[in-house]
Amino acid sequence: MRTAPVAGRRRFVFSLPLLALLPWSLRGAAAVPPTPAQMLGPFYPLQPDPAAGNDLATVDGRARALGTPLTIVGRVQDTAGRALAGVLVEIWQTNAHGRYHHPHDDSAPPLDPNFRGYGRDTSGREGDYRFRTVMPVAYPGRTPHVHFRLSRGGRELLVTQMYLPGEAGRRNQRDGLFMSVEASTRARLVGVEQAGAPGTLRFDIVVDVPGNR
Repeated sequence: MRTAPVAGRRRFVFSLPLLALLPWSLRGAAAVPPTPAQMLGPFYPLQPDPAAGNDLATVDGRARALGTPLTIVGRVQDTAGRALAGVLVEIWQTNAHGRYHHPHDDSAPPLDPNFRGYGRDTSGREGDYRFRTVMPVAYPGRTPHVHFRLSRGGRELLVTQMYLPGEAGRRNQRDGLFMSVEASTRARLVGVEQAGAPGTLRFDIVVDVPGNR
């Protein structure tokens, strides 16, 4: 009468090593919170250039845009922590004067003929992406930021914005869009300075893809 419970306990103990071999996503791992969405804004390109590369600050491999060089790197993943390859990552931002390279931006700051203002990259096998650009600057009403749009197979996955860590506690705290995000999640919109890599910010992006759950 007492042997059945003992055998049952043994079966449970022996199953623990097998459980450890299962993929993390199948063991009930907590979901990774998605990156907060932000508005597209008025200066997304009217006709995005499919030939645009991931270097916004170089024209014909020679002329360099004005401003402080900035490299943005990151990883695209789903809420289960799995890398997402083949995601189109688009960015756009102001030049070093605070003006967008867009016909609807008629503000006073000058254009920089050597700054493209828009770039795109496709995430690699490990979900990695990379951009070369310049530090965005503040303009009336906005703290410095870089716009991001992610899509795959023609389907939009996320629109968001990356903010600068150097503006934490300064302009970021006075920016309405940044402050509209819950305080507990704002940090996920701020790029992270990379030790040993001056001028490089890491911005990992988490998207909720229903088909990947």
